[in-house]
Amino acid sequence: MRPRRAVRSGISVRLEAGYNESIRYMAAYRKTHKSVELPIWAELLAGVELSFLWISPVFRGYGIPHGDGSAVVLVPGIFGTDFYLAQFRGWLQRIGYEPHYSGIRVNTECPNLLIRQYVAAAIEKAHQSSGRKVHVIGHSLGGTIARSVAAQLPDRVASVITLGAPIRGLAAHPAVLRTAQLVRQGILERHSSGVLPDCYTAQCTCNFIESLIGKFPKSVRQTAMYSKSDGIMDWHVCRTGDPDVDVEVSSTHIGMVFSPLAYRMVAERLAE
Repeated sequence: MRPRRAVRSGISVRLEAGYNESIRYMAAYRKTHKSVELPIWAELLAGVELSFLWISPVFRGYGIPHGDGSAVVLVPGIFGTDFYLAQFRGWLQRIGYEPHYSGIRVNTECPNLLIRQYVAAAIEKAHQSSGRKVHVIGHSLGGTIARSVAAQLPDRVASVITLGAPIRGLAAHPAVLRTAQLVRQGILERHSSGVLPDCYTAQCTCNFIESLIGKFPKSVRQTAMYSKSDGIMDWHVCRTGDPDVDVEVSSTHIGMVFSPLAYRMVAERLAE
C-alpha cells in the first residue's frame, strides 16, 4: 500500500503564509535605522501648503463628508506640540467632529511613557465624552504612537490614521536620525533605569514596539498616508503594504498636516 500524502487545506496554507509574513515583518522592523538621502530642502514648501489650505474650500468644509460628532484624538510628531495641530483641530470641529489634543507637551520622550502618561488618558477622556469609540490621528512619530496605542486599546479606538509615519521601521534623512539619537540620549539621561536600554530604537522590547509588530486588531480601521515627495521620511516605511489601507497624497512631510489633499482624504476615511 502506498503511503498517504499529507494534504494541507487552503486555510492551513494561508495561516502558514500569514505567520511567515509576520516573522518577516518583525525581522524587518527590528533592523537598525536606515539613513536615506532625501530632498529635505523641499520641506520649505510646507508654508506654501498652509497658504493653499487657508484658501481651499475643503478647509471651509465644502465638498467633503461631514462628521457624526465622534471624538478624534490628535498626536503630534517628534519635537512637536499640540499647538501646530491647531489648524487640524479647528477644521475637524467645523466639519462635525469632537477633536481632542493628546496632552503631549513636547514629543521628545519615550513613546511608551507618552502613551501611558498622556495618549491613553486622552483617548479615555474622549471616549467618555463622546460615549463611543474614538478616532486617533497621528503625524510622523505621532502616527507611530497612534498606531501602537490603537493596537493596545481596540475597545476604545474605532480607527487610526497615520500621516507620514514610520510604521515599518525607520528610514529617514541622516539629519533626522542624528536628531533621534540626541532624543534617545536625553531619555536615557532623564530616566536611567526607568526605561529599557534599547529605548527609542527598533530593538526595544517595550509595549510600544511590541504593539507595532504584533497583529493589528481587525476591529480598528486603518489608513496610512504617505507621500513620495516626503523630504524627511522614506515613504516606503510609511505604508502597511495593504492597498486598501495605504493612501498616497502629494505633500511634504511637515506639510501633510496642512495639505488640502490630506484633509480631504481624512474626511473621507473618517466618514467610512
